[in-house]
Amino acid sequence: MMRPMKKGAISADVLLLVTAAIWGFAFTAQRAGMDYIGPFLYSGIRFFLGALVLVPVWALRARKKAGGKIPRNEIISPKLFKTGVIAGIFLFLGVSFQQVGLLYTTAGKSGFITGLYVIIIPVLGIFWKQSSRVGTWIGAVFAVAGLYLLSFTGSFSIGRGDLLTLASAFFWALHVHAIGRFAGSVDTLQLAIFQYFFCSVASFAVAGFSETGSMQAVWNAALPLLYGGICSVGIAYTLQVVAQKSAPASHAAIIMSLESVFAVLGGFLILGETLSSRGLAGCALMFCGMIISQLSVGRRKAAARD
Repeated sequence: MMRPMKKGAISADVLLLVTAAIWGFAFTAQRAGMDYIGPFLYSGIRFFLGALVLVPVWALRARKKAGGKIPRNEIISPKLFKTGVIAGIFLFLGVSFQQVGLLYTTAGKSGFITGLYVIIIPVLGIFWKQSSRVGTWIGAVFAVAGLYLLSFTGSFSIGRGDLLTLASAFFWALHVHAIGRFAGSVDTLQLAIFQYFFCSVASFAVAGFSETGSMQAVWNAALPLLYGGICSVGIAYTLQVVAQKSAPASHAAIIMSLESVFAVLGGFLILGETLSSRGLAGCALMFCGMIISQLSVGRRKAAARD
């Protein structure tokens, strides 16, 4: 007899679904924002706003924990600095390749191709002596087949935007590995704030050399920037942290991978983007690959606990 889901588990699933929706529609916001400003300026402002949203949350929590004052060691430590720089570099590279790739591909395709990091993560795990189950490789085959249908045409060539986005998926996977390796030794909220500030500063630096902008252009992109910074970076991260207190990582990853679906939905509803039947079939195969891979990881973790 199947046991009913606990109320906390249902709430966690709802929060994770909201997180996936926010992240999915962020692809549309990113695409819309770059109608006015360059990709690196957009990322710089977006991650600066996201970090600012989390700073008050961290400060209030730290004050409460310390009885009204924030200890100096709560602000930054050598370990936090080292971990934040490593995570920040991978985050910056993932964001940058994704952002520039969006100039040459649709929000929907970018969302699905970015989602390949769910497959790349266990593949990269081999280099850290983390073996993968057969289901992971079956999922990878599904995902690659879907990528072919989605991105390749009769000329057997992959688009520039698709290739850049695929590179971003690789760096997102490295970022997840870095967080998984180091986050247990530092405060996760502090780490998030530090890496967001690092990504913001790096993006501003590149924008200063390669892009031009104006206050009017930034004002014109205000809505996409506010959504991308406050909602995608700040709010969605907080919801994810709260939800994963009650949801296993593998289960959470399955729900959050639905950001790909919301990316396509956002591109359709807001930007008027469309996909051919071949593209839709590719999306379906890629989504199946993500699910198969994550279910395999989930079964392995369950067996390990037993």
